[in-house]
Amino acid sequence: MTCCDQMPTVGIMAAGTLGPLENFKAGMRDCGFIERETVRYELRVAHGDSDRLLGFAGELVRASVDLIAVVGAVTARAARTVTRDIPIVYAVVVDPVSDGLATVSRQPLGNMTGMTTYDPDQARMHIALLRSVKPDLARIALLADSGVSNCLTQVHSSAMQEAGVRPQVVRIAGPDPDLIDAFAAMQREGTDALVVLEHPVNGANAARIAELALAHCLPTGVARAQADAGGLFAYGTSLRGAAYQMAGYASRILRGTEPSDLPVETFHCTELVVNMRTARNLGLTVPPDILTRAVCLID
Repeated sequence: MTCCDQMPTVGIMAAGTLGPLENFKAGMRDCGFIERETVRYELRVAHGDSDRLLGFAGELVRASVDLIAVVGAVTARAARTVTRDIPIVYAVVVDPVSDGLATVSRQPLGNMTGMTTYDPDQARMHIALLRSVKPDLARIALLADSGVSNCLTQVHSSAMQEAGVRPQVVRIAGPDPDLIDAFAAMQREGTDALVVLEHPVNGANAARIAELALAHCLPTGVARAQADAGGLFAYGTSLRGAAYQMAGYASRILRGTEPSDLPVETFHCTELVVNMRTARNLGLTVPPDILTRAVCLID
């Protein structure tokens, strides 16, 4: 879509943290697009403040970028709201159909395509992991971003109800969430464990959330990308990995492929990380069969 002698400009945008975008840029390098040599970037990161996304998307359109690469469903919707002409490539963690990012047959929406890490088994796995260290747990809190859709929240709530566990949905808002009040609400309801959904505000506050979970003696399941933050179990497909894969689509579009010719793909590479230091601090014993499944033990 760009002339061979013209350096394309790619707008890259995320609602959460910078990490996945750096993986996207690494993927672009491996596809032959070198920053400041064969591609320019316009970078926008909301750090959990989803209210900024529409403004960011508008800025990228006015900058006449050749393509917009986005991380997260709320970010993808913001980009599509402001343009139906500039190609948009996304990496998201939810079902693209339920979140309005693909047709009911999972086909691209005109100028938009990408990939999802959505895995319905991930919610059930979080429950199984938490039960492995606390077999009698009856209530699990779900920490959710109030600025995004309920898709991921509903999937996890349904899985908990099917497993005979009562979900407690606790919503927080960026950019400066009231985490003290959120954990007080969990304490009032007598929650036994916590699942931190892979939402923008949670990613931007991952270390503080893990610190408070430990202070409240809550074993916690987090997204794979938040493994270093301090939660007990990190499980799933890393959004960083999906962002890297997204670069393949972006490079093809920059070389002339239409977004509508690239089907929405599912990217799965599930991994389990166990934080043994957190387990000891909580006084919990992680069963051997869980430890053997982990790709990494943090100690």
